[in-house]
Amino acid sequence: MDSPITIRLGARARQRIAAEGLQPADIAIIPAAAGGPKGLILNGIDTWLSGDWLPRAPRERRLIGASIGAWRMAAMAFADPVAAHKRLAYHYTHQTYPARIDAAYVTRTVRGLLEEVLGGHGDEVLAHPHHRVTVITARGIGPLAATGGVRWREMAGFLRAAAGNAVSRSRLARGMERVLFHDPRDDSAWLRERFDAFASHFVGLDAANLRGALLASGSIPLVLEAVRDIAGAPPGTYWDGGLVDYHLHLPYQRDPGLVLYPHFTDYIVPGWLDKSLPWRRARAQSGELALENVVLVSPSPSFVARLPNRKLPDRNDFKHYGQDHAARIRDWMQAIGESERMAEALARWAEKPDLKVAAAF
Repeated sequence: MDSPITIRLGARARQRIAAEGLQPADIAIIPAAAGGPKGLILNGIDTWLSGDWLPRAPRERRLIGASIGAWRMAAMAFADPVAAHKRLAYHYTHQTYPARIDAAYVTRTVRGLLEEVLGGHGDEVLAHPHHRVTVITARGIGPLAATGGVRWREMAGFLRAAAGNAVSRSRLARGMERVLFHDPRDDSAWLRERFDAFASHFVGLDAANLRGALLASGSIPLVLEAVRDIAGAPPGTYWDGGLVDYHLHLPYQRDPGLVLYPHFTDYIVPGWLDKSLPWRRARAQSGELALENVVLVSPSPSFVARLPNRKLPDRNDFKHYGQDHAARIRDWMQAIGESERMAEALARWAEKPDLKVAAAF
């Protein structure tokens, strides 16, 4: 039977695993991509990692994410991460919306969803003995700094940003910058030396800004309202971190440890606006040093083919299923249940890595 997972290894990761195997103590960084409902397919792996495998070798680890990825990494840092991941999967899946809504309605709903996920335990994310969470957001500058929540101004600003991004990522950097809300116990040194066109700001994550940062990190332009003036951060307007860091193409090679990257696809796209630009995929670039210590795990094509509708859950399902909420919830929950097969396959591979089945980037 075909494996439910695909594994890709950077060159340094392959050499290290060939020589020493793979142990939880090797894992220094866990990234988590933006992608909305697609992230639900990683629930089984998230639960296994945080509830079983990683606790076997406690060590300081950096958990970094954007959008739903940030929410997943926050769940991993709870005192009971398994319960937190189950809350996230359940409440995210059970979002329902009437046929006609506006950004204010979606924002209120997502705020409520965030409170359900945090479950009154938000402070645990900031106090985990080993995990250091970083939440990525995008702050508007230039034309996107002064939209004032006016829809046509936002639309004009993002159309301009998309046009610029089609030319180069550096042009997108004229309209937004990266703001990282990080655990103050981690100085984020590996990210402070500039590595791409985007300016980066570093803000200590605390009780005053945890909710604002998590909400902003998932605030899709024109779908949710932007989050303004987050405590401790530069004043301004904040949106979905995936706009700048969709699949988190970060300088992982600066850390001597391994990066274990559960992902919903087997390639890395730098920004959300790069999705339709296949030449921007990081793994297609020759001499890609950033990925040399990465172990990327994703659902295999045969696994996806067995899911409802032969695809991962995604945001278009809200439109596809319309007001048949029960059908969408049923199919998303089925996909989440199937994700346990991915976790089982990864656990077997980690126990006895077979490098022959692991592709290169």
